[in-house]
Amino acid sequence: MKQILVSGGLATADFIQRHPRRITAALAALLLGGGGGAFAVASLAPTAPGEPIRLLTQAVPTAFLQDQIDQLDTHAFTLYRSEPTRAADSPENLLQRLNIADPAAAAFLRRNPLAAQALFGRGASGRLVSAEASDSQGLLRLSARWIESDSDNQFKRLVVEKTTAGFASRIESAPLTASQRLAGGLIRSSLFAATDEAGIPDSVARQLTEIFESSVDFRRGLRKGDRFSIVYETLEADGQPLRAGRILSAEVVNRGKAHEAVWFAGPGKGSYYDFNGQSMRKAYLVEPLAFTRTTSGFGLRQHPVFGGLRGHAGIDYKAPTGTTVRTVGDGTVEFAGVQRGYGNVIYVKHPNGRDTTIYGHLSHINVKAGEKVAQGEKIGEVGATGIATGPHLHFEFRINGEPIDPADMLMAQSDERHALPAEARAAFARMSADMKRQLAAAGEAATNEARFE
Repeated sequence: MKQILVSGGLATADFIQRHPRRITAALAALLLGGGGGAFAVASLAPTAPGEPIRLLTQAVPTAFLQDQIDQLDTHAFTLYRSEPTRAADSPENLLQRLNIADPAAAAFLRRNPLAAQALFGRGASGRLVSAEASDSQGLLRLSARWIESDSDNQFKRLVVEKTTAGFASRIESAPLTASQRLAGGLIRSSLFAATDEAGIPDSVARQLTEIFESSVDFRRGLRKGDRFSIVYETLEADGQPLRAGRILSAEVVNRGKAHEAVWFAGPGKGSYYDFNGQSMRKAYLVEPLAFTRTTSGFGLRQHPVFGGLRGHAGIDYKAPTGTTVRTVGDGTVEFAGVQRGYGNVIYVKHPNGRDTTIYGHLSHINVKAGEKVAQGEKIGEVGATGIATGPHLHFEFRINGEPIDPADMLMAQSDERHALPAEARAAFARMSADMKRQLAAAGEAATNEARFE
């Protein structure tokens, strides 16, 4: 084995500095002609000089450090925190959750009528309160936002501020701003379980069923693995969402078939259309109740009161007393009153002149004979009048006076849809193209989840 050992020291360093080419040539010769030998090469860098080391000590003035400490003592920090109000809140425990220790602020919130009503009054529970506090946990500013009713386009803002004279409060009004949110979900058990999992407000979920209820049976027709995508408005106050608005576009994939809808104001009253510009509206809704379950179907059944097999001319939907009953289609009220075993009942005659729908056992009737009603309009409330064992709606569909199975009729109905007018198609095409892109983004998460499963 060929080996070069280069030792350290001043002499070695001096030799390397004076003969660098010799050292390089020797190393190259060894590396090129050394076969499979091993090499041990020490560092060729010069070592530290051999002069004696001296320790220098110098005093550092600390006066400027004290100046910095003094400045930090005078610097004020502002702390921010937000918490929702609770039904049993008092000023003290609300401020405690906000990490504020300020008895004067608590006393002001209790005695000031504006603050007391906005934060602790009736209906105030759940309002998000934002607070700014000093580094000593004193209240500097507190604010809360809310809307008086779902139809309002403005919101209220409570502001409590610390002034040189103490605390002051005021209530301001400002317009809500609309923004868009995207959401998607996968059906595992029910639509509402999926929308809850996706964090979608109940009002948006209800809109989804209303948009597609003439095409999709959300109660009986959904299957595990079906999915949905939604783009909807949120109405915000200072960037804080206060209320969900209208669905702008949506897609429901049910049993492999995609059902799509987009909101378009167009000329006149706005409505939902598919992406081909065809109206989503059909002649009849699938069911007269928004959410319910069937207790008796059409045809022969064991009568719950009289016993024995008897024909049942309609469908019974179980629902609590007072549940809204909707007319499934446009029409004219033919009869509204009390009739035999139906109890309080409404007959609606529809525009084609041959179809009649019947709504029985109502606790309350909201229409009169001769009155015109629109599809989806409230005409009464569920009850247990007439011959009934409990609160439910008896619903019939008759053609030329003959009862037929409402479930078959309403799901198999032919479309009564109309297309957009020609002058609106260009604007609709631009808007729908953008909505398609947003829906694709909203549905990506649900699609990936379905692939994963």
